[in-house]
Amino acid sequence: MRRYLQYEPFNVYCFDADAWEHPVHKHSYFEIIFIREGTGKHYINGNEFFYKSGDVFLLGHEDYHYFEIEQHTCFNYIRFTEVFIKQASSAKQQDWLKTIELLLNTPYQSNGAVVKNEQDKMRLDHLLTVLIEEYENRQHGFFEAVMDGLMKAILSIIARNLIMEPVHETKEVASSLFEALLVHIRTNICIPEKLRVEHLAEVFHYSPSYLSTYFKKQAGEALQQYILKYKLTQVENRLKYSEKSISQIAHEFGFSDESHFNKTFKKHYAIAPRDYRKQKVS
Repeated sequence: MRRYLQYEPFNVYCFDADAWEHPVHKHSYFEIIFIREGTGKHYINGNEFFYKSGDVFLLGHEDYHYFEIEQHTCFNYIRFTEVFIKQASSAKQQDWLKTIELLLNTPYQSNGAVVKNEQDKMRLDHLLTVLIEEYENRQHGFFEAVMDGLMKAILSIIARNLIMEPVHETKEVASSLFEALLVHIRTNICIPEKLRVEHLAEVFHYSPSYLSTYFKKQAGEALQQYILKYKLTQVENRLKYSEKSISQIAHEFGFSDESHFNKTFKKHYAIAPRDYRKQKVS
């Protein structure tokens, strides 16, 4: 499968089309796709979604997609890499770092459009208009400061919609149980007691044995194994994008002590956390 590459940390790309000319593809970057006008179908990771004006899609590296255009469509893309994320999080704002982590490790691609609130769609449209104007005149002073502010606003609104959505999903029928479990795990990854199978059984009203069996069937791996792997992806983000100490990161993610944290990380990555950080930051 073709993978599109991008070497700059951030860009904005806008185009109109009556027919989609790109093959199914992945990316070397993250992208937010805004549908400014038009209708059609968007195929993401093998799933089919209808799109319309105002829809917003969020895609990561391993997401593959393509469009089928029914009515003339105006696409606006915001594309950014890990370098942009690192630069944006350098102000040591923990809330911002958590927002980034939520967005870049979200399971919501399977839901299609990520913004449901109509007022938020309007807000995003206004912010996008300003961002495009600033990007087209980026040689002017203060562009980076303005762009950073606009991007934080855009990503925060998207994150707000993603956080609000799971509240209803946990009450839905079993067909959405797996996704609701993923949402719960990713939202509470720093709270070990909320990740115990007994607690999950109480939240989702199933027996612990049923949930364990169900999750393994859906995910192809045991529940606690998935939780550990996901936790370690968040640890990676902390090591790469934050200046927290190793002991602070270990405490944040519920490891009993720094020694236990180091041993667990090295078992999965064949390198100590401190050395991993040196490699990624250098």
